[in-house]
Amino acid sequence: MLKDKKIILGITGSIAAYKSALLTRALVKSGADVRVVMTPLAKQFITPLTMATLSRHPVPIEFFNPENGEWNSHVSLGEWADALVIAPATANTIAKMATGIADNLLLTTYLSARCPVFIAPAMDLDMWQHAATQANLATLQQRGVGIIEPTEGELASGLSGKGRMAEPDDIAAYLAARL
Repeated sequence: MLKDKKIILGITGSIAAYKSALLTRALVKSGADVRVVMTPLAKQFITPLTMATLSRHPVPIEFFNPENGEWNSHVSLGEWADALVIAPATANTIAKMATGIADNLLLTTYLSARCPVFIAPAMDLDMWQHAATQANLATLQQRGVGIIEPTEGELASGLSGKGRMAEPDDIAAYLAARL
C-alpha cells in the first residue's frame, strides 16, 4: 500500500489543519516516509513542532532559514516525492495552484512536483460552491490533480453543508488506492 512511499504533505491555513496531524500519523503507520511543508498561515492552526514530531522530519515553511541561510529546495522536494497531497487545501491555495501563483514554499514545491498531486479541500460551504472555486477545481482536475472530495457536516462557521475536509483515514485509503 503506502510502504516506502515518499509523500509530501502540504498544510495550508485552515481550521482543518488539526486533521493533518492524524493524517501524518496514519501515513507513517502505513510505512510512508512523510515530509511536511506548511504555509506561513498554517502555523496559526498547528505547530511545526507537532508536525515534525509526527513525521520525524524537520518542517520547512520558508524558502530559507534566516538564522543560518540554509536553503529549503522546493525543486529537491518535488523530485524526491512519490506523491504530493495538500490537506487541507484552502480556496486560496486552490486558486493559486490553478493560476500558477507561487508565493510560498508549498506552492513552488507544487509547481516543481514530478509526482501525482492530490488535494483535500476544506472550506465553508459557500466558498466550496462558489463558481470561482468550482472553476479552479475543474482546471486542476484537467491537469491531473486528484480531488479528495470534502464531506458534508458541521463547519467551523457553525453552518452545515459540504466543505469539511475528508477524514484522515479516508485520505490515506484514497492515496493507497492510487499509488
